[in-house]
Amino acid sequence: MPDRPRPPMPSQQQRPPGLTGPMNPRPDHGEGTYRGHGRLQGKATIVTGGDSGIGRAVAIAFAREGADVLVSYLSEDEDAKETARLVEEAGRKAVLVPGDVRDAAHCRALLDRAIQTFGKLDVLVNNAAYQMIHPTLEEISDEEFRCTFETNVFSMFYLVKAALPHLKPGASIINTTSINRDKPRPTLIPYAATKAAIANMTGSMAKLLGERGIRVNCVAPGPIWTPLIPSTMPGDDVTSFGSNTPLGRPGQPAELAPVYVLLASDESSYVSGAIVPVTGGTPML
Repeated sequence: MPDRPRPPMPSQQQRPPGLTGPMNPRPDHGEGTYRGHGRLQGKATIVTGGDSGIGRAVAIAFAREGADVLVSYLSEDEDAKETARLVEEAGRKAVLVPGDVRDAAHCRALLDRAIQTFGKLDVLVNNAAYQMIHPTLEEISDEEFRCTFETNVFSMFYLVKAALPHLKPGASIINTTSINRDKPRPTLIPYAATKAAIANMTGSMAKLLGERGIRVNCVAPGPIWTPLIPSTMPGDDVTSFGSNTPLGRPGQPAELAPVYVLLASDESSYVSGAIVPVTGGTPML
């Protein structure tokens, strides 16, 4: 088992949305450790926020399990190119689509690109997210509140709606919620609210789409070491990040990828409407 970094983490700050390269220590996305076993052989997948962090780890794992991957990302071209390289290194197709998932038209175009390239869609991972820490409610602008919901929740609605005509029985939709759904951090009010909405929508969609044979689940990460952390949190929070978990450290993106693989695979054919915590030991209701 790899030796995982523990707090105190080096103090560091980036401008949003953050990049992988400047992070110290570098996140582990499973580049040197993930081994595929053909669980997703021949599947066509979309991963939003796939350029870095959890999204990159999922893209790597999916490719090594035999899936082609469309990587949706905002504007982090260098990170996205590295993810594409790792997908292609695994012998699978990688498609990079930059753009803002807050835009419904962009989400529809993203789905069109996947169908044009792969000819089908088997798995949709709604993982793109925005957050920002604020010590007081007054500091949260109306624009930021709207942006957080549009990025985290509206995009999920747009993408699922656009994907449905192409999803056949056995398809899987996986949404990324958070431990903040259950234990909202007071300095992350907009973000925590969106994560509760995502979990709620996942349950509704699982019920609604079950008769079509489409499974809908979500993963609930705890504190995970990604570019979102140094680009949205104060230095002191970065230094102590993950120290409040029973395991005493932040998780690495590579530690979430197997859960997404399971939910995407036919091995979880009777799993729908689930919230799977990956929290370093912090219980969720």
